[in-house]
Amino acid sequence: MELNISELQQKMSAGEWSAVEIVRFYLERIEDLDRRVNAVIELNPDAESIAERLDAERAAGRVRGPLHGIPILIKDNIDTRDKMQTTAGSLALEGNLASRDAFIVRRLRKAGAVILGKTNLSEWANFRGKRSVSGWSSRGGLTRNPYALDRTACGSSSGSGAAVAANFCAAAVGTETDGSIICPSQTNGIVGVKPTLGLLSRSGIIPIAHSQDTAGPMARTVADAAILLGAMTGVDKTDPATIASAKRALKDYTKFLDKNGLKGARIGVARNMCGTDERILRLLEQSVETMRRLGATVIDPAALPNFDKFGKTELEVLHYEFKADLNDYLAGANGRVKSMAEVIKFNAENKTRVMPYFGQEHMLAAQEKGSLRDKAYRAALAKNRLLSRRNGIDAALKKYRLDALIVPSGGPAWLIDLANGDAINWDMESASPAAVAGYPHITVPMGFIFGLPVGLSFFTKAWGEPTLIKFAYAFEQATQARIPPKFLDTVNFEPQKN
Repeated sequence: MELNISELQQKMSAGEWSAVEIVRFYLERIEDLDRRVNAVIELNPDAESIAERLDAERAAGRVRGPLHGIPILIKDNIDTRDKMQTTAGSLALEGNLASRDAFIVRRLRKAGAVILGKTNLSEWANFRGKRSVSGWSSRGGLTRNPYALDRTACGSSSGSGAAVAANFCAAAVGTETDGSIICPSQTNGIVGVKPTLGLLSRSGIIPIAHSQDTAGPMARTVADAAILLGAMTGVDKTDPATIASAKRALKDYTKFLDKNGLKGARIGVARNMCGTDERILRLLEQSVETMRRLGATVIDPAALPNFDKFGKTELEVLHYEFKADLNDYLAGANGRVKSMAEVIKFNAENKTRVMPYFGQEHMLAAQEKGSLRDKAYRAALAKNRLLSRRNGIDAALKKYRLDALIVPSGGPAWLIDLANGDAINWDMESASPAAVAGYPHITVPMGFIFGLPVGLSFFTKAWGEPTLIKFAYAFEQATQARIPPKFLDTVNFEPQKN
């Protein structure tokens, strides 16, 4: 179950397993266990036949690369031109069959990956209602955390995080606007990479906001995340943001997998973002000591300025861009709704099925916004970029002469509460600065609290994925913190050794 991508390739190269057998293994595991987790919203009916063709290619001497024959799950807001729907978990988009693959899906198919199916998510990537329940969608139902089934899988890439943790696939793809890769990765005890804005194309992905949206890999190991990341890069003429990646993107990030990668590094602890939970802080101190032992210079504290100064303007930008970007996507989609206004109307007319737990306040607020030429929008976007970039992450890196900043990725998964919504820990912050800046961010497991995973975040300047992968891999190899889930009904209250 825990074999990584390279080990699966070795098995296929040696003739011990075929891609078809690996696909069948995951399909059987999903059938046996996903009724408890509910991570997969739809399976690809052609997965086995795709694997058969890839096995035939291997037998003929053609191996496309490290993903040849490897089963990957992708989030259900990413277009696939096949028999699977793309709905963002919404009944309003039920029946939407994409006329073309998203750019990153074309890249994955070219690399030889088997698109095994699609994962459930927080409906509309968690940007429909204010009192949302992470991991719930009207089409897919509720995704649960495989470590404790009464706990959240976080979101919005809930199904991707839970599926990887539960060994339903070799790796998965999620998307993030603010925290939607980092939170479900850390909450499900896996590695998640939120790339620099523009490293991966967004074309064919149901949007929230083009100034922050990105896809990214979610995997059990840093090495697997690095393989998946490299397979998806490339300049896409339909996404202008990718033009900046032309001389910066790499096809192979595995060359940065260095066990000694922290030697000589300067790491800053963004102490003002770490919160006050003593259990989380204890894990952080242990992580700092590990990095020092591995040869890093750790600057503690290394405060990140203005990390909490752009919350209102971020929301303003998201509402403006959500309306504009979603209308653009829906106008070319094959579903029953062609605009945000039609989505809102559908939701209201089908309130019992679509909105039994929370409403659509974010959609209503977005619908009231004007165009992207509005002064209010342009001013908010400029403020966000100034505070998160030059007067934020860039300023901290320069002041302390740092290669990267670290902070706990989050706390242990909270209890699912359909009546009240998510019980988010506002005592700490990890995702927003890098998300708003469009800078890279990686989370890697660092320990457990009462059997629930907690992650450590590394983030740095734009296009710094090689640096983050190097640091995260060295930390991961030294700590080996990941433990597979046991699908417990509730949290394990046995005291944990940390």
